[in-house]
Amino acid sequence: MIRHLPNIVSALRLLAAPVVAWLILAGHDTASLLVFALAGGSDAVDGFIARRWGVTSGVGAWLDPVADKLLMLFCFAVLFAVHAAPVWLVFLVIARDMAIAAGWLLIRYIPLKIETGPLPAGKLSTVVQVLYILAILLLLAFDIDAPRLAGALAWICGLAAIASAAAYAGVFLRGVFTQGRPA
Repeated sequence: MIRHLPNIVSALRLLAAPVVAWLILAGHDTASLLVFALAGGSDAVDGFIARRWGVTSGVGAWLDPVADKLLMLFCFAVLFAVHAAPVWLVFLVIARDMAIAAGWLLIRYIPLKIETGPLPAGKLSTVVQVLYILAILLLLAFDIDAPRLAGALAWICGLAAIASAAAYAGVFLRGVFTQGRPA
């Protein structure tokens, strides 16, 4: 059973994405905060279980990041829909993810010898996105109107996304321009 537990946890996070989105749209702010917090925490749990007991899998390597990205995408989109996140931030986060995905596809399907994998800046950006969504959901759940705080958090999240995009672009461009030569 333990062998499948990380994938089950990731699959539950994948299923939580539309649930959180619906809860936000329906105005169930406390429930959306709770489900999002559980889904966010599940990312650490499935990773810990997979590493601790050595039960990593190809499915898990694919399912975990897809669940994370879907959760983030749904949350940013519906937070924009309920006027809780600025359009520029939603665009920036989605554009960053699309650029990273496009770069990965190019590396995979064009014979480019570039190491792929998460970068520290990418992990930091994801953590900042999770904290941003969590903070906005907290503000909604407790009916707190704090536009300056929300604006500052949006800027921090946006800067983390830009830094992450720049780091991935740097790796990609360095790999393209030094193909077959020492960097």
